[in-house]
This record gives sequence, C-alpha cells and structure tokens, in this order.
Amino acid sequence: MRVIVTGGAGFIGSHLVDKLLEDKKIKKVIILDILTSGKRNISHLLKNKKLIVYKKDVRKIEPNDKLFKHVDCVFHLAAIADIVPSIVNPREYYETNVNGTLNVLDAMRYNKIKKIVYAASSSCYGIPKKFPTKENDKIDLQFPYSLTKYSGEQLIIHWSKVYKIHFISLRLFNVYGLRSRTTGAYGAVMGVFLKQKLSNKPLTIVGDGQQTRDFVNVNDVVDAFYRSFKNTIKNKIFNIGSSRPIKVNYLAKLISKKFHYVPKRPGEPDKSHANINLVKKLLKWRPKIKFEDGVKELLENIHYWKDAPLWDKKKIEKATKVWFENLK
Repeated sequence: MRVIVTGGAGFIGSHLVDKLLEDKKIKKVIILDILTSGKRNISHLLKNKKLIVYKKDVRKIEPNDKLFKHVDCVFHLAAIADIVPSIVNPREYYETNVNGTLNVLDAMRYNKIKKIVYAASSSCYGIPKKFPTKENDKIDLQFPYSLTKYSGEQLIIHWSKVYKIHFISLRLFNVYGLRSRTTGAYGAVMGVFLKQKLSNKPLTIVGDGQQTRDFVNVNDVVDAFYRSFKNTIKNKIFNIGSSRPIKVNYLAKLISKKFHYVPKRPGEPDKSHANINLVKKLLKWRPKIKFEDGVKELLENIHYWKDAPLWDKKKIEKATKVWFENLK
C-alpha cells in the first residue's frame, strides 16, 4: 500500500506521517511539500526506508504526474493558512488552496486513485449562530482564506459525484501542538503567546479575552485522519474539535502572568464550539488529550519557538491594518 501526504513536512502533516509510517501495511509514504520551512519537522524520519520526500508545489502538479502512480490514498493537507495574508493577497491563496486541490484531484483521476482525506477548515462557519456548530449549519465565508478552503472541499465533493472518488473532509477547529509553524505572518494565538512568554514579554490578547476557541491537540487530529483512512465510511464531512470551548483569557493564564489587550478584529467569532457527535458515531473518534496537558507539553518544549517572530502591540497593529480597513 502506498499513500501520499501533501504538506507532509508541515505542522499537522508531519505528525500524520509519523503515524502512517507505523502502519505495517503501508509500504511507502510519499511526502509532497514545497518545504517552505525545510525538513525540520521530519528530520527524525529521513532515514526511514518507507519514506519518500519530494519538493513539490501543488500548483505545478500535472494530471499524469508519476508520483501518483500506484497510490491507494491521498491525504491532502498542503495549503496556505492564516487569515490576514489572504486579505492582502487572495490570488495566491486561490492558486494554492483551490487550483492546487484541483491539480491533486486531476492527478488522482488520471491515476485512478479512489480515496482522499482532506484537511478542511472550520472557518467556513464564519460567525456561527448555533452552538455547538454542526456540519450542516450555515456556511458564512468571512475571509478569502475561508473561501478557498471551502472551495477546495466543494471541488472534492463534485469530483466524488462525477468521478466516483471517495472522500472524507475533516473541518479542523483550532489545532495546536508541537511543531506548529514558527515563521511567517501573524497567525495562530498559541504560537504568538509562546514566543512572547519565551521572550519575557506580555501576551497580547485580542479583544477582552472572553472569546472562546475550540482547541484540539494535533495528536487527536492525526487520529481522526488515520481513522478516516482505515474506515470504510466514505463521502462524509466531519467536525474535528474538542467540543470544549476555552476562553483566551484562560489560555493566557496557563502560559503567563503578564498580558495586555489589543483591539478586537471585525469578522472574528466570539465563540468556537464544534459539535462532534457525527464523527464520534461514525468513526468512533473522540479527543483524548486534555487541554491543560497539551499546553503543559508546549511549555516544556517552548524553545521550539525561539526563532519565531515576536509580536507586540505595534507590530500587530501594522500587520492587521488591512483587516480593519477591509472588514469594518
């Protein structure tokens, strides 16, 4: 059995590759990754004979790409994340997250690959009206990033109908854990806080900190991907979260005693809460890692973020200026 993991050198992808390499039935795990952050996340795996790593941009995958030959399943995680840059440069996001997904699907069709597991985004719910939010609740696309990830999901659903490709789409909520990205644009709160803590600076809390996020540990997320692969269930969309909303103020207090507040951004939800009843029923998946234990593990490995950008009030104001200008 051979599998492809696009984005396999990234945060979630590298953890997934760890898991897949443990499966004795899988003979080859093929990583296709643009390697923006190099091979840091997979350096411990490079001597594994079951692993093949190719530097590959999903925007340049052709239908007859030989790397897709004799592959049984594709895990499609390659994407550009972060909301702010998507507002600045929507075309780049569309080319990677939508056209890149189309290229993967065409290569699957050409090579007769019948299964894909897709990393979708809970950002498609925008500012939800119902909690906990179900998979069939209203779609409310607030940002170009959300649009492109949802468009990728819609492409996969359409390919399933027309070309009989089987899919599982996992709408990921707030994933955190070791190896989360340490470079690039202002983004996920966990990495921002850890670098600030490491630098003995106050944490910057957006708004009043009473907003909640549905944090889910990357190891639990990987378990959901693996179960999607091993299970015979097909053509389903699942929310992947902890279903335990955490206040940002509570997260901040677990990390540091020093923090201050920056203005709330338009278009951001006050609450994030996944309904995971469907995935619990059909995949028998449920989160196992307690949030406090996950944060403790990050603090024990905080030096991983030593090279991450340090954000303060002024830098955040500058980085998010376009957000306020366009989404008033």
